[in-house]
Amino acid sequence: MSIDDNGQIGVVAALVRSTFLVNAVYAESAREFGLTSQQGQLLCVLMAQPHGMSELGAMLGLAKSSLTGLVDRSERNGLVQRKPDPHDSRAVRVALTRQGGKLAEKFYEETCRRIERLTDGLEPAGRDTLAGLLGRVVLDNKVPAVFLGPDEGAAADRGH
Repeated sequence: MSIDDNGQIGVVAALVRSTFLVNAVYAESAREFGLTSQQGQLLCVLMAQPHGMSELGAMLGLAKSSLTGLVDRSERNGLVQRKPDPHDSRAVRVALTRQGGKLAEKFYEETCRRIERLTDGLEPAGRDTLAGLLGRVVLDNKVPAVFLGPDEGAAADRGH
C-alpha cells in the first residue's frame, strides 16, 4: 500500500482505489434495479439524448459487438429502442423508451445519492476541493460526459 509518513495515499493509488470504490457502489445500485453496470451506464448516457451506435461505443468504451449485445438485451427488456437516424438512412440512434426513462431517472437519482455519501466524512470545503481537482483531471483528459452530477444541470440537459 502506498501510504506516506503522514498517512496519505499517493495520487495513483488514490485514483485507482477510488475507481474501484465508485464502481462497486455503481454495480450494487445497478443490481438493486435489476440492471448490469453496463446497462446502468447506457441508461445514464441516454438520459440526455439519443445517440448513434458509434457515439455510444466511444462513450462507453465498448467494441461494436459488445455494444450491439448490450443494446439488444436492453431493447428486449423494453428499456431502449432503435430509431432511424434522420441524417443518415443507414444508421440508427438509440433512445430510451418510456419505461427505460423512468428506470433511468430512479437509478440515476439513487446512484448519485450513494456516490455522494462516499464524501460524508469531508467538510464542504474539502468536497469542493475534491470536486475541483477531479473535475480538472477529467477535463484535462477529455473524458466523455457519460454521467453528469445533479449539480451540473443534468435534469436540465434531460429536458426536465
